[in-house]
Amino acid sequence: MEVEVLKLFRVDLTNKKVKIQEVPQAYAALGGRALTSKIILDEVDPNCNPLGKKNKLVFAPGLLSGTSAPSSGRLSVGGKSPLTGTIKESNAGGVASQKLARLGIKALILEGIADEWQVLKISKDGVELLDALDVVGKGNYETGDVLRGKFGEKAGVISIGPAGEHKMSSASIAVADMEGRPVRHAGRGGLGAVLGSKKVKAMVIDDQGAPGVEVKDKEAFKEAAQAFSKMLLAHPVCGQGLPTYGTAVLINVLNEAGGLPTENFKTGRFDGADKISGETMYDTINARGGKPTHACHPGCVMRCSQVYHDEKGEYLTAGFEYETIWAFGANCKIDNLDALAKLDRYCDDLGLDTIEMGVTLGVAMEGGVLPFGDYEGALKLFSEDVANATPLGRILGQGAEFTGTAYGVTRIPTVKRQAMPAYDPRAVKGVGVTYATTTMGADHTAGYSVTANILKVGGFVDPLKNDGQIDLSRNLQIATAAVDSTGLCLFVAFAVLDVPEALPKVVDMLNAQYGLTLTLDDVTELGKTVLKWEREFNKKAGFTNAHDRMPEFIVEEGCPPHNTTFDFTGEQLDSVFSVIEDVAMDQAAASKE
Repeated sequence: MEVEVLKLFRVDLTNKKVKIQEVPQAYAALGGRALTSKIILDEVDPNCNPLGKKNKLVFAPGLLSGTSAPSSGRLSVGGKSPLTGTIKESNAGGVASQKLARLGIKALILEGIADEWQVLKISKDGVELLDALDVVGKGNYETGDVLRGKFGEKAGVISIGPAGEHKMSSASIAVADMEGRPVRHAGRGGLGAVLGSKKVKAMVIDDQGAPGVEVKDKEAFKEAAQAFSKMLLAHPVCGQGLPTYGTAVLINVLNEAGGLPTENFKTGRFDGADKISGETMYDTINARGGKPTHACHPGCVMRCSQVYHDEKGEYLTAGFEYETIWAFGANCKIDNLDALAKLDRYCDDLGLDTIEMGVTLGVAMEGGVLPFGDYEGALKLFSEDVANATPLGRILGQGAEFTGTAYGVTRIPTVKRQAMPAYDPRAVKGVGVTYATTTMGADHTAGYSVTANILKVGGFVDPLKNDGQIDLSRNLQIATAAVDSTGLCLFVAFAVLDVPEALPKVVDMLNAQYGLTLTLDDVTELGKTVLKWEREFNKKAGFTNAHDRMPEFIVEEGCPPHNTTFDFTGEQLDSVFSVIEDVAMDQAAASKE
């Protein structure tokens, strides 16, 4: 049968049955993160074991995915996180979101647990469950090669590596890029372990003959998309900085600002920063014949990714991003760019979140497992222990908090058990507020205050002072929840925050595609609604305001060179969401009168 546009696909892995459903009216205006979070809230027991049969895994393209909207190919993956115990949405680039959208799949919902390892083949004829024995135990690179050899070179592949098979809490879900490399990941929160718990090794997406995405007003959509694309390319960050030096351009920027966490968050500056900077990487890539700029998904106009070659001029890794370079670099005091690239390659192949694993390695170094700066020892840990799931490898694979507890470390940079990313919350205080209060554990992408704190995009809020940070984080968390629902790359926010005409063009694209009359206020309300759904799930799972707090050492230890601490009160942090929730309660009360 041919797939019609906009359907929900439910895959009952226990009974090996697939059900195709009409999209309920309540889900019609949702996509991406909004849809994954709503389905998880509606259908998953908040107190379930994340690796048990009651958890579900939801894959949802964004509202604009599959269209010609620029940089709109992000895929949202949602479930209950085995790392944090909270609701989780993690998103990735690659080819999968565009292909799923063109097949008319509003969301793919995986339920239950298969008795044997499966590969799901997704095409215009529906979803087919196939035996996965020929790829079980293989890394993501080899898995993709085997599956494309079987189903065609143009097939998109989503897969887990050995880390997901072993249900490690740091396991990611790899999404192949346009060249078939497994370098785009739904990395955070351990959702790769959830896919592994369901015994799904991979999904193959063949969109040949797909019906495509319906656009109600093609001319209006084209006009808005082209205008938005021009705004992105005209912005100095989206159109110049990111395409030239990639996200690693931030290494020197954050180092200069004193906010680059170094030696397990002991200081905000790294003496070896220039050796691992975006500028150095750019020169290295060019000298070796790599690609300093590369699109992470079809339709990406910012092209902030890259292809990195080794000293012999041979492919080593791609999607070698700022967070990865920082996590294994400054955080572990490793200033060898090639060693960092090899660690990135291991994480991509084994299927691991580079942020979680880099912070974990820093905690392990503090715990005496190996010295800071020992990149040869780090490579050995990954190639021998993590890859083979030895007892030590399993400890590391469970993340920073688990590893720190195992080794008696007290300085563990996590919130809700998830590792902090590459911005020290004492020197970039707005992002610290986001770390503390986001629904999904420490996550910079949930409310990227680096825009105003460091880059002076959308205004300036002094990163070393508390003033303005609560409102900044709140507003960015609302906006991000909405952006994550569209399928747009988060980096479009640079232009949206600086160019008044940019966000209206996003609304114009949505209206033209779906025949709607949305306003800017509707987009803001969507963001607020998503956050309320996620907080409702977490509350039912036992989370309270007491979990929206920083670890003790971040509050008490000054971060050189500024020697600032994270000194927000609990009442201040609680106000991030209390404002939204109080307004919602007032509106509900008014509607009853």
